[in-house]
Amino acid sequence: MAEPLDPEDRLDRLLVRRVLDTGEAQAFEQLLRRHQGLVRAQLRRLLHGDAAQADELAQEVFLRLWRKLDQYRGEARFATWLFRLAYTVFLESRRKSQLPLEEDADLEGAAGADLGPSPALRLDLQQALERLPRPERQALMHCAELGLSHEEAAQVMGLPLGTLKSHVQRGKQRLRSWLQDWKETTP
Repeated sequence: MAEPLDPEDRLDRLLVRRVLDTGEAQAFEQLLRRHQGLVRAQLRRLLHGDAAQADELAQEVFLRLWRKLDQYRGEARFATWLFRLAYTVFLESRRKSQLPLEEDADLEGAAGADLGPSPALRLDLQQALERLPRPERQALMHCAELGLSHEEAAQVMGLPLGTLKSHVQRGKQRLRSWLQDWKETTP
């Protein structure tokens, strides 16, 4: 039995249907407004805080969305399908640029995300995240930062569910181990 749709996904599906049935530009613009922030956040995170590159890729994602919207079958939430599209654009950009997927992180740029109560903890957590193997880091990013379920993150990353869960679990264990002695020092 299929899960009942949440109100957000029902609205997304209604907007998709309006775009496909009538070509309504306002419905497409509303889809963009609803999802552009999370898509850009996903891409910024994947690009280690490079906002300019993330915005450039986001434009490509939304161009492809316009061209491929008719390929959305409704088997997953619209947001999950869109995150998968953005992840594919990211992977293609890495292949085209021939840059390694494990390029050095711009910790200063990436550490600006709201990850904790203090700047020191945010920086330490960001540095610990960057030490994780790429699959674990990306699995945690999709689940923890973007709020996707394990099933949705597995779809986005093109992984079996068990593999995604293993990446998340191993990543959490490593972070706990690395940060277990963390204490904020006050001057």
